[in-house]
Amino acid sequence: MTYDKVRWGIIGCGNVTEVKSGPAFQKITNSELVAVMRRSGELAKDYAKRHNVPKWYDNADELIQDPDVDAIYIATPPGPHKDYTLKAAEAGKPVYVEKPMARNYEECKAMIEACKKAGVPLYVAYYRRAQERFLKVKELLENEAIGDVRFVSTTQYRKATEDPNNLSWRVKPETAGGGLFFDLASHTLDILDFLIGPIKEVQGFASNHSGIYEAEDIVTGTYRFESGIHGVGNWCFTAFKNEDINEIVGSNGKITFSTFGNEPIKLTTETGTEEWSFTRPQHVHQPLVETIVAELTGQDSVCPSNGESGARTNWVMGEMVKGYYSTKTKK
Repeated sequence: MTYDKVRWGIIGCGNVTEVKSGPAFQKITNSELVAVMRRSGELAKDYAKRHNVPKWYDNADELIQDPDVDAIYIATPPGPHKDYTLKAAEAGKPVYVEKPMARNYEECKAMIEACKKAGVPLYVAYYRRAQERFLKVKELLENEAIGDVRFVSTTQYRKATEDPNNLSWRVKPETAGGGLFFDLASHTLDILDFLIGPIKEVQGFASNHSGIYEAEDIVTGTYRFESGIHGVGNWCFTAFKNEDINEIVGSNGKITFSTFGNEPIKLTTETGTEEWSFTRPQHVHQPLVETIVAELTGQDSVCPSNGESGARTNWVMGEMVKGYYSTKTKK
């Protein structure tokens, strides 16, 4: 179905929707945010008033069934992603779901199947795929600026920030799928999927060194892309400082960039180093949502982040941590 204007409803209008995503739905041409839902009706009402949204709900089913809502943005933690996606698909409405796509690969597959059966598109909020800085990295690779790509290396570590007496959902596997690895490393693994291609083989080790929570807090993985390119990653969330470095190394040079920072992209070859700087979008989701709206309104556009690509990232993460959870109870 092609829409003249996409009228959006948000399930879960929490912090991520305040600046990163929510306002974008109002600013994009042929797009409008018409309804929001939160379990606390007062908070939903407050959000709607502050963002000039005409309708608010404290029940997701009522928002999904609202005839004035064309498409659903699921902005909750991963736990209910599958159930809300299945309900939206049954109602015949396109779905844009937060990352990670679900708690595990099996839930992702169920979401894909439901949307295929209903004939509705499924998009995943890996918004970096549409941002200028990452499109520049893709351009450099496509122009063979570093020759033939040999391997990829990722190092990401962060200070421990969780309060053991008041843990966030991000480190509760029953809600998040895993620990901070699922919440943060998913962005890097997805952008590598976008830049290099799908990962075909993966092995990993996960552990908990700090004891602050039960989920994994360190993961080391090796993988091989379908193209044969090798990759290695180290993620630690209880280190002495924050670090975020990705390197794509080729036969003639390397590209260095961060996933979460806004440092310049660096191209290093035998002749020297070039750098490119970019301004971070005010609403980081907006470039990706623009591709979704363009696709849904029949323009010559295809969103680069869909259910199939989102599920691949869940599969890779699941493979890396499965040894850790093999002796634990995990949904």
